[in-house]
Amino acid sequence: MLKQQLQQKLQQKLSPQQIQLIRLLELPAIELEERVKHELEENPALEEGQEINDMEQAGEETDAGDTAPDDTDIDLSLGDYLTEDDIPDYKIREIRERTEKREEIPFSTDQSLNEYLLQQLGLRELPEKEMKIAEYIIGNIDDDGYLRRDLPAIADDLIFQAAQTVDDAEIESVIRVVQDFDPPGICARNLRECLLLQLEKRENTPANKRATCILKEYFDEFTRKHYEKIMRVLDLSEDDLKQAIQEITMLSPKPGSIWGGTMETAMSQITPDFVVEAHNGELFLSMNSRGIPDLHVSRDYIEMFRSYAGNKSNQTPEMKDAVQFVKQKLDSAQWFIDAIRQRQETLQRTMEAVISLQRDFFLSGDESSLRPMILKDVAERSGYDISTISRVSNSKYVQTNFGIYPLKFFFSESMQTDSGEEVSTREVKKIMKEHIRGEDKHKPLTDEELASILKEKGYIIARRTVAKYREQMDIPVARLRKEI
Repeated sequence: MLKQQLQQKLQQKLSPQQIQLIRLLELPAIELEERVKHELEENPALEEGQEINDMEQAGEETDAGDTAPDDTDIDLSLGDYLTEDDIPDYKIREIRERTEKREEIPFSTDQSLNEYLLQQLGLRELPEKEMKIAEYIIGNIDDDGYLRRDLPAIADDLIFQAAQTVDDAEIESVIRVVQDFDPPGICARNLRECLLLQLEKRENTPANKRATCILKEYFDEFTRKHYEKIMRVLDLSEDDLKQAIQEITMLSPKPGSIWGGTMETAMSQITPDFVVEAHNGELFLSMNSRGIPDLHVSRDYIEMFRSYAGNKSNQTPEMKDAVQFVKQKLDSAQWFIDAIRQRQETLQRTMEAVISLQRDFFLSGDESSLRPMILKDVAERSGYDISTISRVSNSKYVQTNFGIYPLKFFFSESMQTDSGEEVSTREVKKIMKEHIRGEDKHKPLTDEELASILKEKGYIIARRTVAKYREQMDIPVARLRKEI
């Protein structure tokens, strides 16, 4: 038996404009530039550059002389597109003199790793089938120089993409060919294989032989620095082990990292979203909007819309569809312009709040001058929601007189010293890092010892908190920092 039920709900839904703004807020400068280019290509009603003033005046005169029919059944209005907002000024407070002199961070134009490997492949005389397998394998080598796909996955892809039926043995054979290419260690499946490939191409000295044996038979013990066990089972002296370890540490764990010409590497180059410059005790903020052109709604589309919507005598279904299409493109263009403008304003106000809270750091560059600051602090000062501040701070960078920093660098929790003074946890981490850097590597500092050192300096911190901070700084435990 079916029952009908009446239910009242209160729901909050985001409008398309709000969704678009949220997505734009999360984009860093270089991705925003690509997003603007994409929108210009997709929407003919959106145009780049500033309109000529006499066209604006001509449009206003035409608007004053034309009257749209009152009885049209299409609820369309030109008012939103014939205002001064057609030409947005969203490059807020840009210091043009300084920005014009500042050069963009260049992308590498050298030969890519992929091209270098294909060039070496062309020098090998391989059957056509093996050549296709090799080309596919090279195409799957990442920027670090590793092949991170297993043999069955490669075999499946070769069937569908290259129409080649191959077995694991054939793929393995071709992988060995590519692994013989330069740089040494290329096309390895894991770190151990990468290091062993490099040792194969080095002079076969006693130290090299011991290093090879350690990596083949006792790799886990080596990574955990269980040196006493390695010396015991291999009957090595401390000097023998030192020489073997020296051989290994001279190898590259990422043989492909010296190349910077791939597209992914280019996209990973840091382009600052903000520039904060200090001059004579004053701070100047500018937005990096050089790659974002001025945008306006197409005058041709506005005139087309006026012509279609005002033609009362020919309101056929086809004409109505045309009017709706033009209206949709105009709406989309105006929404995008407004979203870009609002994004820039949001980023500007957020960065101004960060600067006001961290003024001492931007003037001096001293990390110890960083104040404790969380998302809530910036939200209260800027007037935005915490979620908005979180989106703004994600993947954004700021260029200062002292280097380029991720925006998240300025956020840290607070703690109190034994005198009741509130300090940033970043200051505590800096002290920890300095002591770890200067420790005796034969007997590195434990977390307990670090906690004692901090206590002597007035920072009352538990051992587990020290361990948490150490992990956040990607510093291994004392046992793994030990050297022989």
